[in-house]
Amino acid sequence: MKDQFYSYILALQNRITQAIEDFDGKAKFEQDIWKRKEGGGGQSRIIENGAVIEKGGVNISAVYGALPKSMQTYFKVGEVDFFACGLSLVIHPKNPMAPTVHANYRYFEMYDDKGIILDQWFGGGQDLTPYYLFEEDVVHFHQQCKKACDKYHPDFYKEFKDNCDKYFYNKHRNESRGVGGLFFDYLKADKKLNIQDRFDFVTDVGNVFLDSYMPILNKRKDQFYNKINRNWQEIRRGRYVEFNLIHDKGTLFGLKTNGRIESILMSLPPYVQWHYNHEPAKGSEEFKLITILKNPREWI
Repeated sequence: MKDQFYSYILALQNRITQAIEDFDGKAKFEQDIWKRKEGGGGQSRIIENGAVIEKGGVNISAVYGALPKSMQTYFKVGEVDFFACGLSLVIHPKNPMAPTVHANYRYFEMYDDKGIILDQWFGGGQDLTPYYLFEEDVVHFHQQCKKACDKYHPDFYKEFKDNCDKYFYNKHRNESRGVGGLFFDYLKADKKLNIQDRFDFVTDVGNVFLDSYMPILNKRKDQFYNKINRNWQEIRRGRYVEFNLIHDKGTLFGLKTNGRIESILMSLPPYVQWHYNHEPAKGSEEFKLITILKNPREWI
């Protein structure tokens, strides 16, 4: 399974980066191949200062070795070996009317001292973080997510959409990071779905990523904006940074397993602002966004 999934994320990285390069028309992804001394490595692809994309990253990694003590405590296990691989991406467009998007698709195994698999599961999802709320864009994104889920179980979309709303939440701000999507973790074999079924589901979610995001980006990339809109985008990006550094499991896992810092922090946008006690004017488009982020809603 680990070889099957790694082959998938290799192909998916190629497909997504090629599509984004073709769409941007100016910037190209820079590839950075790296090794982890404890075992494994990955390839990071970063795009910056494009015609449409201000900064983006589409990274894959496959790391393995002894599970660090801190993660043994987290998973409530003893001394075991692990293997983890996945694709993680973040795209920050230049235009404030275009949303940031994040996606992650990952697979994890743990082994005993004889190399026998003790546990294995999939995790991941995809979510949208707009700076200005265009409801038709959010509905489109969620429709694509639901389409992938409905092939496997009628309850998957609702369950994983609710998980996303709960997970991508800045508790210290009492607001969501964005308008959600899907989030799932610890997808293991059970009585209804074996591990191959789980693979099929997660890869189907990955396969709808471009269809879910690129039409939105195409619609918003040339929309008019001014300095006020740009300032708001950078203030909201600050909330994005706060979530990733305080709450995000992937960031914490990477830091605790001696991950590559440049790859872990590639999700951070290049221009960010923090204003003391900033509040948007009531009735403004900015206020409309905040109202939704404080009260997550159903989009379909």
